[in-house]
Amino acid sequence: VQLQASGGGLVQPGGSLRLSCTGFRSTVDYLKIGWFRQAPGKEREGISCITWSDGSTSYVDSVKGRFTVSRDSSKNMVYLQMNNLKPEDTAVYYCGAGDYCSVSDYNGLLYHKIDLWGQGTQVTVSS
Repeated sequence: VQLQASGGGLVQPGGSLRLSCTGFRSTVDYLKIGWFRQAPGKEREGISCITWSDGSTSYVDSVKGRFTVSRDSSKNMVYLQMNNLKPEDTAVYYCGAGDYCSVSDYNGLLYHKIDLWGQGTQVTVSS
């Protein structure tokens, strides 16, 4: 089983993209799906989490209000809707699955125990 993120591309600043994540087993208890990104020369950054069972979500500050993560139980898919994209959002985006993923209310950092990763999708924001 391998996750696959798709939907990336080239978009102008202020534009939108919707990424999709598939390949996980939604029957796994306490399943969490996380979205991560890695820009050239930078470490991988966790940006959002969703709990499959109840759809609860969390976001880091850099994407809060612009990105929305959701799930479609009928299709076994998780989506990341990205609006008002900025050049600094340029990165390879990955989704991952595990039993823990959450953004801390204390420091705004994303903590996770993601153990299933997949191939990413390139998002480039440029005019």
